[in-house]
Amino acid sequence: MDGTLVDTEPFWMAAETPLVESFGGSWSHEQGLRLVGLGLEDSARIFQEAGVRMGITDIVDHLTDDVMEQLSVKGVPFRPGARELLESLRDAGIPTALVTMSLRRMAQSVVDLIDFDAFDVVIAGDDATRPKPFPDPYLQACEALGVDPAHTVAIEDSPNGLRSAVASGAAVIGVPLMVSIDGAGAHAVWPTLEGRSAADVAEVHRTHVERRESVR
Repeated sequence: MDGTLVDTEPFWMAAETPLVESFGGSWSHEQGLRLVGLGLEDSARIFQEAGVRMGITDIVDHLTDDVMEQLSVKGVPFRPGARELLESLRDAGIPTALVTMSLRRMAQSVVDLIDFDAFDVVIAGDDATRPKPFPDPYLQACEALGVDPAHTVAIEDSPNGLRSAVASGAAVIGVPLMVSIDGAGAHAVWPTLEGRSAADVAEVHRTHVERRESVR
C-alpha cells in the first residue's frame, strides 16, 4: 500500500522526525529511508534505539494516528495509474489482495476511499504472523484467496516488500519510488503503473513462468 498504491512515505517521515526530536534525538531523511517497507514493530525498535522512550505498540499507534491525521487533512495521494490498474484487474475478474505492513485500521481507511470494491482480501501489519521481508503476509493472502502463490503476481516498491513477495513464490513487479530496488529480486521493473492494465500483469506472469520452466 504505502509507496505502491499510495504515496504516503513522506507522511510517515513527517511523523517520525518530531517523535524522535521530542525525546531529544535527531532523525535524518536517510534514517527514514531505512524504514521503507519495514514492519512497524521492527521500525518501532529502531525508534527506541534512537532514544524514543515509548513501548513498541505506543510508537506504532502514535505514528499511525499522525499519518492518518495527515491523510484526513491532505487527502490520499494515489500513485499514478494505481486505481486504474486495480479497476482493470477487477474488470478482468482477477482476485486481488492488499498486503501491507500498515495497521488494518489505516489500510481500511485507504481502501474505503477507492470508489469501487478493489480488494477481496486485506492482510495488514497486525494480521501478519511475521512481517516483510518474510513471505508470511503474501502466503496468508494467497491462503485467504484460495490460490497457489505460483499463480499470483505481486507489485511492490521497496526491497523488503520485494523480498517478501519473491520468497512467497509469486511473480513480482517492482515499481520503485523512494528507494532503489536493485538486487531485491524483482522479475520485472516498471517505472510507473500509469497506462498498465490486467493484460500487462498477465504478461509478466507468463514470462516469469516460461523463464522458470526453462531452467528446470
